[in-house]
Order: sequence, then C-alpha cells, then structure tokens
Amino acid sequence: MPPAVFAGVVAVGLAASAWGARDRTTWFLETVWALAGLPLAVLTWRRFPLTGLLCGLLTVHALVLAVGGHYTYAQVPVGDWVRDVFGLSRNPYDRFGHLMQGFVPAVLVRELLSRTSPLRGSRWLAPLTVCVCLAFSACFELLEWLAAEIGGHGADAFLATQGDVWDTQWDMFCALIGAVLGVLLLSRVHDRQLAALEGARPAGRRGRV
Repeated sequence: MPPAVFAGVVAVGLAASAWGARDRTTWFLETVWALAGLPLAVLTWRRFPLTGLLCGLLTVHALVLAVGGHYTYAQVPVGDWVRDVFGLSRNPYDRFGHLMQGFVPAVLVRELLSRTSPLRGSRWLAPLTVCVCLAFSACFELLEWLAAEIGGHGADAFLATQGDVWDTQWDMFCALIGAVLGVLLLSRVHDRQLAALEGARPAGRRGRV
C-alpha cells in the first residue's frame, strides 16, 4: 500500500476523533504522539522510508490513540461491551492501548536499531528493543504523573486509572508483554522487509555483534 494512503488514513482518523471529542485536553494528550509522528514521517520519508509492516502498525496504533482520545480510554464503547460480556471490573480499552504501546514501538525501535546501529543480526537486538519499549512506557507513566500533579482532578480522564491503585504497574506490564509479543511474532517478516527495503542480505546471515 502506498505511504500516502497510510498517511491519509491517519490524518482522517485524527480529524474524525477530534470532532466532538469528549474532552479537548484529553484528546490532545492522547493523540499527541500521532500528531507529531505523522508530519515527522512525511518530512523524513525520502531519506528514511519505513517498511510496509511498520507503516501499517503505526497506522493502526494511531487509530487506537484516536479512538481513546475521542471517548477517553475509560469510556470507549467497545471496551464497555467487552467489560459487560466478560464480567470485568473495568473498561479494558486502556489495557489494550498499553499493550499496543509495547507491540508497535517494538517494531519501530527494532527498525531504527537495525538500520542505524551495528545491532542488526545481533543477539542483543531483541532484548534491547524490549528494554527501550519498557523505558518508554515508564517515561509515559511519569508524564501521566506530571499531568496529575499539574491538572489535579482535571487529568482524571487522561489517567484512566478507573480506581485501580496498581494501574501504573499494569500499564507498564502490558507494554512489556506487547513488546515481547511484537519481537517474537514479527521479527522474521520484519527482517525480510528490511532486506527488501535496503537491498541487503537477511539479517540472520550477517555477522553477529
């Protein structure tokens, strides 16, 4: 699929989610990564095009953020439906969002490290990718803490703790699981796309660091 299509889908998704969003501040805080990432990807595409796999995953992730920003994570309708069907104590869309926060960045980090460092084909690539994703998740939780300190109860919709005192730990754990799954499930197809993109040999045939 052409990169312009991915960019168009993200742009339309963000615009639709902004229309009638329940809380404008929450919408911005939840979608700021997509708002910043889309123009960055467009501006750097000629010098640093991304694999189709990564483009697709980033598009899906942007739409997940857009939905969460529109409704707030604690009030996404499909999450309410899952909660009621399975008898859960909370709307699980926030957990899904943090799972994606590990799953998609795992491919992004893996691609950046593979193409800009000596780690391609190294046994250290997978664990370092997971560590970077977990570190990013921890930084995000610190940003949520800062938002709570500044905004007080006004930041409740952004935090989406839903009364869970262990919400921060659960969020980071979900991101960790997502990153591990991303590496385990997508590494082979990702290596093939990297090789095709760069005209290089598959990473597995390169010397290890």
